[in-house]
Amino acid sequence: MDQAIATRHTVGEAMGIVMGSRHLTEEQAFDVLRRYSQEHIKLREVARRVCEKGSV
Repeated sequence: MDQAIATRHTVGEAMGIVMGSRHLTEEQAFDVLRRYSQEHIKLREVARRVCEKGSV
């Protein structure tokens, strides 16, 4: 449960970063993360990397 909450927070933070850097809506930002995740790695890992680097 704790990991799920942490993952949700990280995904939200990553969405905010993508929204700000690319001027996207919340839905569009989630789609960017989701698409990248489908091509490469799990969504939580994509979100963690975005939070660390500030971009996808």
